[in-house]
This record gives sequence, C-alpha cells and structure tokens, in this order.
Amino acid sequence: MVFARDTEMNLLAAAELVNTARRRDGHDALSTVADLDAYFRHWGYTGRHDRDDAEVADVRRARDRIARLWDVERDEAAELVNAMLREADAVPFLVRHDPVDWHLHATAPGAALAAVIVVETAMGVVDVVRSDEYARMKRCAGDGCRAVLVDLSRNRSRRFCDVNGCANRAHVAAYRARRAAHDREPTGA
Repeated sequence: MVFARDTEMNLLAAAELVNTARRRDGHDALSTVADLDAYFRHWGYTGRHDRDDAEVADVRRARDRIARLWDVERDEAAELVNAMLREADAVPFLVRHDPVDWHLHATAPGAALAAVIVVETAMGVVDVVRSDEYARMKRCAGDGCRAVLVDLSRNRSRRFCDVNGCANRAHVAAYRARRAAHDREPTGA
C-alpha cells in the first residue's frame, strides 16, 4: 500500500468525481440527484446529504475546484490544498464507523457534502504532497482523453483512466500496428 487506506479512497473518489465531467461521450455523469446519490453511496461518504439540485450544483462547483489539482505542480498544489483546508476551517480528527477502522475526517458533523468532498480530497492530497509523490496525480495517456487518474501502482506505471476505455483502445491500436508490421515483413522463400 502506497498511502493509508482513507488517503487512497479520498484520492480515487476525487479522480472519479473529476472524471464525471471528462467523458469521451460528452455526458456529464454528475447531472442529477440520483447521480450524486450513487457517488455518495459508492464512496461511503457519511454525514449530511441533502439530495437536492442545489447540492448537485455545489458538488459540481467543488468538482471544478478539485480538478485544478491535476493541472498544477506540487508547490502550487500545496497552496491550493492549504486554501481548501483554511476556507473550510478543517480540523482533523479520528473517527471510526462501519466498515472503516480509524481514519481522518476534518469537517464538522453536518457540513455540506461539497465541503466534505473538498476537505477529504485536500487531506488525501496533503499526503501525496508531503511524501513527494505528486507525480502519481496524472492525466490519462489516451489519445484525446481529458480524464485524470491517481497512480497507486507500486512502480508508478499506470497510464490510462478507467472511465473512457483508453487502455483497451491503446492495446488494440498497438496490436494492430504490430500485426500490420508483421504482415509487411517479407516472407522467406
């Protein structure tokens, strides 16, 4: 494991959130209360969840703010994270709730979901910055893809997102190129 479990979950949840707006098909996968509800449940968020259009709009604004973390270098990321934590009056504290053992939260109970997402993302990025692993915050290497990812592989080799099928597309293209090169080779007579 590269980071603590809650750090990894916060980073992966942030990448998924950012990628709801970066799909090849142009569809925003965070358009409805149902979309947000599914995201909330999938990532195991706890606390306040208003389930209304205003909350969706707030989380979409948070998504845009979080997306900037993939567009900057490590030092600027530290500044952005500090601002996120300061604006939310974040105070880290340990919590335990099923099925997750002790982990960090940093927003008051009852905080708006958008604030919780921003702060939990910031807390995850804190670990990435301070461990000098910011290179793990990547953009997908797929042609024309705008998606982001967090490379949690041991050897930092992950290149493609999960949202747009880019790895499969790249592997098929490489296979076809190898096949075409093989077919062009003269056969020995």
